[in-house]
Amino acid sequence: MLKKINRLKKKKDFEKVLKKGKGFKQDFLLCKIIKNNLKISRFGFIVSQKISKKATVRNKLKRKLSELVRVKLEKIKNGIDIIFIVFPGLENKDFWEIEGIIKKIFEKIKILK
Repeated sequence: MLKKINRLKKKKDFEKVLKKGKGFKQDFLLCKIIKNNLKISRFGFIVSQKISKKATVRNKLKRKLSELVRVKLEKIKNGIDIIFIVFPGLENKDFWEIEGIIKKIFEKIKILK
């Protein structure tokens, strides 16, 4: 699980990234990114009820994404806010397929050190 300092929590932070952030899409995952003028990178995850009506399914997806980001956190540049928005279809992918999608997104937006 991501540390608290690496998580986006406040509504205004989410709104700022969603409105002003640059978007990148790969398969069933959209990534919005914006600079945050901090020494850390923060991440947020949005999984709507369109994915599943069951909160357990949505939360499991969030935990998978969070873990994949946590593993790569040391390689990610500092000073960035990122939100991952999940589209229907990702819930059918396994952990390793999701890892490949995230890896492609990170390569596309060039945030790895």
